[in-house]
Amino acid sequence: MVKVNKTESEHPKSPCNRHCCLDENDICLGCFRTLNDILKWQSSTIAERIEILSLCQKRREYYPRYTSDH
Repeated sequence: MVKVNKTESEHPKSPCNRHCCLDENDICLGCFRTLNDILKWQSSTIAERIEILSLCQKRREYYPRYTSDH
């Protein structure tokens, strides 16, 4: 589950860290959003953004070899 503080729950920040590189499944290896998630981020509701962030965290755990600490 993604922890979001009160300020972020109003407007969750984009997880983009400017290390963009899409894998063969169109998942960014910098922020772990899908290409579709990236394209729809600006028009997403708060609930949708929180769900996207949750999915990013799950993908990050699935692809540990791509994180900076490995």
